[in-house]
Amino acid sequence: MWTVVYIAPNQKVADKLQRKLTAEGLLVKLRPIGQVQPDSVYSVEILVPESEVNEALDIINLG
Repeated sequence: MWTVVYIAPNQKVADKLQRKLTAEGLLVKLRPIGQVQPDSVYSVEILVPESEVNEALDIINLG
């Protein structure tokens, strides 16, 4: 089961965190929140498998 570990304020931040997490060997999915319009700013959920939640949170919190 996939679990939300972070809600990024925009796509740029989500992409950065996705790269960081995948570099550590985690599986990551990104899911936009709401309707995505061209050139609009929208939040993005960052999801990882339930078994990787603690590791993902440690990586995110270390900055």
